[in-house]
Amino acid sequence: MSDDDFLAERFEAHRPHLRAVAHRMLGSLAEADDAVQEAWFRLSRGDTREVGNLGGWLTTVVGRVCLDMLRSRRSRAEEPLEHSPDRAAVAAPDPERDALLADSVGIALLVVLDTLTPAERLAFVLHDMFAVPYDEVAAVVGRTPAAARQLASRARRRVRGAPAPDADLARRRAVVDAFLAASRGGDFDGLLRVLDPDVVARSEAGVTTGAAGVASGATRFAHLARVARHALLDGAPGLAVFSDDGRRLVQVLRFTLVGERIAVIEIVSDVALLSGIDVTVTWGTSPGGGGPTRPPRLTPGAGSGP
Repeated sequence: MSDDDFLAERFEAHRPHLRAVAHRMLGSLAEADDAVQEAWFRLSRGDTREVGNLGGWLTTVVGRVCLDMLRSRRSRAEEPLEHSPDRAAVAAPDPERDALLADSVGIALLVVLDTLTPAERLAFVLHDMFAVPYDEVAAVVGRTPAAARQLASRARRRVRGAPAPDADLARRRAVVDAFLAASRGGDFDGLLRVLDPDVVARSEAGVTTGAAGVASGATRFAHLARVARHALLDGAPGLAVFSDDGRRLVQVLRFTLVGERIAVIEIVSDVALLSGIDVTVTWGTSPGGGGPTRPPRLTPGAGSGP
């Protein structure tokens, strides 16, 4: 085996972890894959003979790439760090509480992450979700370990203080209904009424921000909207799209609301991600043009459907 083949093999062993880190940072599989590919380019072009911990080195590279992408995407100034010690950072840790916090990486948490500065988001994701030590986080963000601890602590407080997702399923379902009806009819103004002005839509293809841009994309979704089914996605109202024969789940749309408007739309088409979502179709129009259906719970990719 050549040196290049050996290096590529070692990189592929780390790819799933790197993709997971980048996806949590960026909220987009397409951008995550771009970040991982950039890490491979840097690895293949550089001299890695002095790298003792390849996994740590690659995580640092991916973190820096994601940080640059977030800063470029958002063009948002960071808050200055206080020079005094952060009381929350030096308080006694609660491992169980922090583990539960880090595991709750649903769409609601992604909304909160979008309110953080890029450096805060990176520090929280790397440390709290992937257990990267603060000294390694510091190397990514270009700060001291103490400053990296402050960034993660500030992010953690914001995440803990975020309001719980709205439990009013009927109200949320009505908003999803309005979105689906406007999408099916190509009703641009109707979509603007149901979308938050700063709405974010994520898919494997990338990220779209702003009500006008998302509404334009939703009107192009009309052909799929006609066969979309209302569904509970991990217990929350959303939409499920099936293949033409209605036997294979091909896409889901998950929604996060702020007030009476949609703040985030997550469009998932990746088979691996679909398989991890609990999908229960509630009702909808069958692809064959029949009436409403109420099929049982579905297993994506199982080959059976409504």
